[in-house]
Amino acid sequence: MPRPLVFAHRGASAYEMENTLNAFKKAVELNADGIELDLQITRDDVPVVTHDLDLRRVTGKRRLVTNVSLAEIKRLRVGKPFTRRYSGQEMLTLDELITWVKENPIALNIELKESFIDNPFVLEIVIKKCAHLPNVHFSSFFLEVLEHAKKINKRIETALIATRKLNWHQLKNLPYIDAIHANKTWYYKTEYLDACLIAKKKCRFYNITGDEEYLENPHTAVVGWITDFPERVLRVQKKNADN
Repeated sequence: MPRPLVFAHRGASAYEMENTLNAFKKAVELNADGIELDLQITRDDVPVVTHDLDLRRVTGKRRLVTNVSLAEIKRLRVGKPFTRRYSGQEMLTLDELITWVKENPIALNIELKESFIDNPFVLEIVIKKCAHLPNVHFSSFFLEVLEHAKKINKRIETALIATRKLNWHQLKNLPYIDAIHANKTWYYKTEYLDACLIAKKKCRFYNITGDEEYLENPHTAVVGWITDFPERVLRVQKKNADN
């Protein structure tokens, strides 16, 4: 059975500022199979790579992404407090990300954030722009976003991020969902993994640190790990393959 792919969470975010070009480059350097990243939408309908709707944590400015233009976004610097003024980076647009990925082929797990709920126009743009990338799937907490994405292009892979509201035993009733993404702390349990197999859904787990015992012999439903430490998970996989 192929080993689960290792996705660097927001890039190699243990070593570089999350969702930045440096974090993505570090993920490639660490031989990650893929990158997990987040998209939000600006006031002028440009998809940009950032996690929070409120920009304060990553830029120091208390502004909502949906209330600022791309031009304003580009004047901000992303980074940790006290350092972003001198070493901060620009926030990437989806177009800039795609250009980089074409030159540095790597799998993408694109999380569609809350700003996509009421913006089907930009959702369609995103789906179409990513259609020709060799290995990409879309995840979200929001069923309505994934259902609409599947209607735009039925060939894309969609992944629902599990919450406590999810009924794992009714996954067959979600035909527009191909995979489940789940927090390992709550959901790496045989009951849920078997439910994925029965419903013919794949499963990826996040918050993986590289210390989990089940990395050496994962459940057959698991196709991916999402981690801040891709090199640790890859080391365990290599050790297991060597043995």
